[in-house]
Amino acid sequence: MLSTTSFAFLKPFLPRRLQILLRRALVNLSLPFYKDIWPIDPKSAKPPEGWMGWPEGKKFALILTHDVDTQQGHDNCLQLAEMEKRMGFRSSFNFVAEDYKVSQKLQNDLRTNGFEIGQHNIHHKNPFTSKEHFQKLATKINHYLKEWNAVGFHSPSMYHNLEWMHELNIEYDASTFDTDPFEPQPDGVGTIFPFWVSGNSNQKGYVELPYTLPQDFLLFILMRQKNIDIWKKKLDWIAENGGMALFISHPDYIDFNNNSHYEKYPVKYYEEFLTYIKDRYKDQYWHALPRDMAKFWQFQCSKDSFMSTLKKSKKRACMLYYMKFKGSAILYREAKALRDKGFEVDIICLRESKDEKVIQSYDGLNLFFIQSRPTSEQKAALYFLRLIFFCIKSFFVISYLGLKKRYDIVHVTAPPDIIVFSTLIPKLLGAGIILDIHDIGPELYMRKLNVSEDKPVIRLLKYFERVSARFADHVITVTDIWRDKLLKRVNQGIKCTTILNVPDENMFKPSSARKPRPENGCNLFYHGSFEEHFGVDILLKAMPIVKKQIPQVKLDLYGGGRLYETMMNLSKELDLDDCVHFNGAVPFFELPEILKKADIGIVPTKASVFSDEALSMKSLEYMTLGIPIVISKTTAHSYYYNDSMVVFFTPEDENDLAKAIISLYQKSEAERDGLIDGAMKFLDEQNWSHARESYYKIVESLVDPGKTNVP
Repeated sequence: MLSTTSFAFLKPFLPRRLQILLRRALVNLSLPFYKDIWPIDPKSAKPPEGWMGWPEGKKFALILTHDVDTQQGHDNCLQLAEMEKRMGFRSSFNFVAEDYKVSQKLQNDLRTNGFEIGQHNIHHKNPFTSKEHFQKLATKINHYLKEWNAVGFHSPSMYHNLEWMHELNIEYDASTFDTDPFEPQPDGVGTIFPFWVSGNSNQKGYVELPYTLPQDFLLFILMRQKNIDIWKKKLDWIAENGGMALFISHPDYIDFNNNSHYEKYPVKYYEEFLTYIKDRYKDQYWHALPRDMAKFWQFQCSKDSFMSTLKKSKKRACMLYYMKFKGSAILYREAKALRDKGFEVDIICLRESKDEKVIQSYDGLNLFFIQSRPTSEQKAALYFLRLIFFCIKSFFVISYLGLKKRYDIVHVTAPPDIIVFSTLIPKLLGAGIILDIHDIGPELYMRKLNVSEDKPVIRLLKYFERVSARFADHVITVTDIWRDKLLKRVNQGIKCTTILNVPDENMFKPSSARKPRPENGCNLFYHGSFEEHFGVDILLKAMPIVKKQIPQVKLDLYGGGRLYETMMNLSKELDLDDCVHFNGAVPFFELPEILKKADIGIVPTKASVFSDEALSMKSLEYMTLGIPIVISKTTAHSYYYNDSMVVFFTPEDENDLAKAIISLYQKSEAERDGLIDGAMKFLDEQNWSHARESYYKIVESLVDPGKTNVP
């Protein structure tokens, strides 16, 4: 498919009519892919932090602007202004300085009648082709700004670079949009509110005014709409959410003389829309010129308590994890939290297969799959070799992206701990570094290598753990047990917070409904990795005993890992084919619906040197869905859970596991519900909504040091 970027390259070589036809085809082909974000992106409705509302308590703000691209558009300006004045509106007209003769008389007439003049570049071309080119243009643009007594800038075709714009002597810029994937530079800012773009020590800031209603050229020339329904739909949504309705139209494309033309639309559409605004929302909107909005917003931004999160136009974050994206609900949970907070989020991780595209996107997140990893990874040497390659690749990828995007936050998930040093370049550029220790390193590799704590390799790993924790700006662990151990081992004043691996309740929706007690048979479920310490072998060895007491029992296993085939062979040896079903790995976003079929969830974690202190995320997922669980009584599980919430069994004891499963199956409906209620009570205090606030405090303390105190 021809992209908007490719079209921008070809544009100078194509006749105008062919340009229109190609752009029309591009829009029609791509429209189905953007139905979730255009013309309305629901995420852009979130008001800025500390938002106090529009002047005079108005419901929403309205700004009318016009970009004048050609001489013909220039000659139509007065007629358009007279119509707006007659209907009680005022607007700004933005002129290209040297593509046509800009009449001083027209400017004077517009100002006299309460309209505003803005600057629309020297020529109607992309001003941001290079920094050197823009700096040369900036001198000329500033000259015309002063000559025209203008304080605002609109870039042609919505090209933008908010950092470079500080070269201009402006109070506001209007070269962005909340959402418009059909622009040559389609990166929307994701808000229907203005925002402040701060400068550095020797540059002043300015207000950015994104347009929030689709442009007339897109609707009527490219999409050939025959009514104003899209304008009305978007305006109603903006009004409902109390945002800013900023509208760009072009006198160049408005047909005032009722002449049919492939690049014109009837003036009645614009007039009808103004009438709709005036009648539908009488006395409900604050009608402002762009310069007035800029003054209002700048005044609000000067208040210490207002919009402190909008010091930049777009915050950026990167997440780094030696894990496949579809296999990690935790990675998605944290990335989505940052996205919802207004960050542009990049994720660097493993890909599912060698044939998968390296760069993809999912739910507004940018995915970079830089290395594959086989599911059945048997040899320790290959495991560590791949890990080293991933660290090296990560360093180069994140250094390149960090230089290009200037991340505010880099969130690195361990193991390995030393992967945090991949973030050296972003850290030197000012990014806050989070080291998220999901698996505590020395103990994990003691289990993987089957060695004791006094071995040189484990002492080396403890050294890596110390220097990695000290390199990071904040450390997250997933249990209080690991937090205490880490603080003792690092022995330095690091900032460390516990955030449990609780599921996102937007995905694993808490269930108040209670499934009836199973009468004929029982659906047992296990989901997760097939690794030694997760105890799938213990569960399979328990099944012949369970089968005798619950004749129609079924066990569904979901997941993958090094021992997947080994466990399938063990199931065959135990003659369990009739009741045990291996379903393979499924994407995290399909899991909640699958788990709803479970009557009992099984968490058979072994009490190894590593897993004994780990809190199983799968146990929390079962609990959230209202599924009673049988779980091994490890140190971590008994630290957080009790007999009013779960049914415990002795770790690595298949007989006791079978006994616990049968016991839970035989419990009355009231007893089962009591366990679920106990688990829900725990989740009322330990859930992602609460944990996310702790996470946000950590992020805010790194983006804006001194603002937030993190416990």
